[in-house]
Amino acid sequence: THQNKMKKQTIYGPYSAATPFDYGSGHLHPNGAMDPGLVYDISVTDYFNFLCAIGYNKTSVFMVAGKSYSCPEQVPEVTDLNYPSITIPSLNGTKTVSRTVKNVGEPGTYTALTDAPPGTVVSVRPRSLKFDRIGEEKNFTVTVKAKKGSAHKGYVFGWVNWSDGVHHVRSPITVGIGSN
Repeated sequence: THQNKMKKQTIYGPYSAATPFDYGSGHLHPNGAMDPGLVYDISVTDYFNFLCAIGYNKTSVFMVAGKSYSCPEQVPEVTDLNYPSITIPSLNGTKTVSRTVKNVGEPGTYTALTDAPPGTVVSVRPRSLKFDRIGEEKNFTVTVKAKKGSAHKGYVFGWVNWSDGVHHVRSPITVGIGSN
């Protein structure tokens, strides 16, 4: 019944279910933040390159940042900003994004687990990352493919989670399918 469906969904606004756009990627766990295991390290240059990727030039970067910065000739794609969340605004076919994580805990092996956004297939390469020391960095890719004939339209949500059995490093995935 309609009432049972209402109990299973978080309602945000009149008659619409809440999504990660409404509530973010989860709860903050202050104790866990003291020992996260892995982090997505990002620099000021990465943010400047992101601004370049969305169309900012030297003048507009200066207006926003108060610092002079010349955009590189080869600007990275917007989707490759080394940020924990993965957003593909408009998926047509297949898209692969790159990320780098840094080990800030004990040596160990992390394995990827995914929950694909509805209407997509998600793969992570490599499926496991072995860290031998603190400060070591590893690269991985996430490939998102639209399922043929999927009825899903709009934004859909999933995640990738890296875990060594103790730490859980979850990154939300947001994908725009069809007309958004």
